[in-house]
Amino acid sequence: MAIGVQVTIDCADPQRLSEFWAAALGYQLEPPPPGYDSWEQWATERDIPPERWNDFGAVVDPDGRGPRLFFQRVPEPKTVKNRVHLDVNTGRGVARESRRAHVAGEAQRLVGLGATEVRTVDEPNGYHIVMLDPEGNEFCLQ
Repeated sequence: MAIGVQVTIDCADPQRLSEFWAAALGYQLEPPPPGYDSWEQWATERDIPPERWNDFGAVVDPDGRGPRLFFQRVPEPKTVKNRVHLDVNTGRGVARESRRAHVAGEAQRLVGLGATEVRTVDEPNGYHIVMLDPEGNEFCLQ
C-alpha cells in the first residue's frame, strides 16, 4: 500500500506562503485539476466568491518524491513556537569544507524571498541556520 504525506500549515496568506515555499524548495504551485486552465476558473464554477479564493494553496515536488505542502487560511495569528518544523537540507552533496558557505548563501537567497534568519547553530555534530518563513513559521536550513 502506497502512503502519501502532506504537511498542512495554517496561515494568513496561503498564496504568499505557497509562492515562498515553491521557490524555497524548488517545488511548483499545484496545478488546477484536469479540465481547468486556472484555480480561479475552478473556483468560479463552484460558486466560490473571489474573497475566498485565497483560502488555500498547495505546492508539490515536480519529481513527485517530496511531500505536498498545503496552506490553509485560519483567522487567528501564529502566537507561539511551532511544535513541528521543516528541515531543509540544501547542503546534501556539497563537500564538507564548502557546506557552511553554501548554507549561508542559501539563507541569503531565502531572506531575499521573505524569510528571516534567526540564529546559526554550529555544534560538533551539526551546523544549521534557524529561519522563519514570511509568516513566522520556524524551519531549519542545513
